[in-house]
Amino acid sequence: MSKVPMTVHGAQLLRDELKTLKSVERPSVITAISEARAHGDLKENAEYHAAKEQQGFIEGRIKEIEGKLANAQEVDITAINAQGKVVFGSTVAVIDLQNDQEITYRIVGEDESDIKLGMISYTSPIARALIGKSEGDEIIFQAPGGEKEYEILQVTYT
Repeated sequence: MSKVPMTVHGAQLLRDELKTLKSVERPSVITAISEARAHGDLKENAEYHAAKEQQGFIEGRIKEIEGKLANAQEVDITAINAQGKVVFGSTVAVIDLQNDQEITYRIVGEDESDIKLGMISYTSPIARALIGKSEGDEIIFQAPGGEKEYEILQVTYT
């Protein structure tokens, strides 16, 4: 299986979630299951079934995170000499040339992307148009709402 790029920050967030799931959530649900078992008949025990369902969710999420981390190629943007170009992990300030709105994006891995936080996947149309460009360059790309035209104002690596 090929490695999937992920920022150092994104990988750390996943490791933190994994630690919480294993050290807090998993023991908590095991305790809930044993308490529900103590109540007797398991066939009609809603607390037991809810706890077992929660356990399944937690175990599934643990496996999912472990898989993502195993296949992740962590990219430390601060260690890359990108020479002012937009690369994976960089933060890019752009201006929409159609409405003069300034927007800032950070190009991240697919699992880290969250448009509300300005974090876009490197596979998105805008990221693909931005990668390799420099400050002052203009890009045109196809967005869901039609063609967009942006100018790159600033590229930072943090």
